[in-house]
Amino acid sequence: MANYFVGDIQGCFHELKLVLSKVAFNPSTDCLWAVGDLVARGDGSLQTLQYFKSLEGSAKVVLGNHDLHLLAVHGKLKRVNPKDHLTELLTSTDIGVLVDWLRLQPLYQEYPEQNILMTHAGIPPQWDLKILRHQADIVADALQQPDYLSALIAKMYTNSVDKWRDDLTELEKKIYTINALTRMRYLYPDGRLDFDCKLPIEQCDNPQLSPWYIHNALLRPEHTLVFGHWAAIMGEVNSPALHALDTGCCWGEHLTLWHLESDQKITQNKLKKS
Repeated sequence: MANYFVGDIQGCFHELKLVLSKVAFNPSTDCLWAVGDLVARGDGSLQTLQYFKSLEGSAKVVLGNHDLHLLAVHGKLKRVNPKDHLTELLTSTDIGVLVDWLRLQPLYQEYPEQNILMTHAGIPPQWDLKILRHQADIVADALQQPDYLSALIAKMYTNSVDKWRDDLTELEKKIYTINALTRMRYLYPDGRLDFDCKLPIEQCDNPQLSPWYIHNALLRPEHTLVFGHWAAIMGEVNSPALHALDTGCCWGEHLTLWHLESDQKITQNKLKKS
C-alpha cells in the first residue's frame, strides 16, 4: 500500500489524473490524501469531486476555504467569484449529492501510525492534539446538521475572530477553527491571525508578521504536518516535519504529490490551453 498526499487541486482535474498516472496510483491498494481546495479556479471542479467521491475509502480529504465557499454559493448565501469556474459543477445533476458528500468531509485527517496530521492551511501553534480534534470535530458535526447553512456557513465570513481564547463563545470557537485551519498564513507575535498578506516570506514588508509554522508549536517535532493553501511559498518550508503541497497549479505552476513511503515529491505542470 502506498500513501500519496496531493496539494490544492482547485479543479485542475487533468493535471491530477496525469500526476497519479506517473505513480500508477491504484485505489484498490493505495490511499490518496488531499489537503483541500478541491474546487474553484480550474475547469474540472465537477470531475474532481466526482472522482474523490468515487474513491470512497481510498481517499482522505480535508475541507479548504474554497470548498466551504462552494457550500455557501450552492446555498445561495454568496455569489460565485468571477475568477472561479464553477458553472458546470453548479448546474450538474450531481450537485446536491456532491455538496452533501463534501460537507461530510472533516477539517483534519490523521495518520497516527506515522504521526502525520493534515489540514488545509495549517494548525495553530498553541493547539495540542486534543484541542485540534475537539474543535475540528465540532465544526464537522455542525456541517452535517440540517441547519448548517444558517447556523454556521452564513456566520463564518468574519475576520473579527482572529485569536484563540478560552472565553470565546461556542460560535466564535467554530469560526476561529475555520479561520485557522482553512485560511491561516501569517501570525502576529501574540498569535493573532493575519488575513491580508498572501505574499512569499521574502516579500512581506510587515515586520510584525511571520509564517505560522515558524512559531513554537505544541505539536512539533513529534508530528509531521501536511498542508496546502499557500501557493506563494511554493512548498519551501525548510523542515522535514512540514510538507507544504500547494504549488500553484491553478496559477500556471504545477501540482505536487508527496509519496510518503519514499519521501519523494512528484509534480505535474499545469497544462497549457490549446
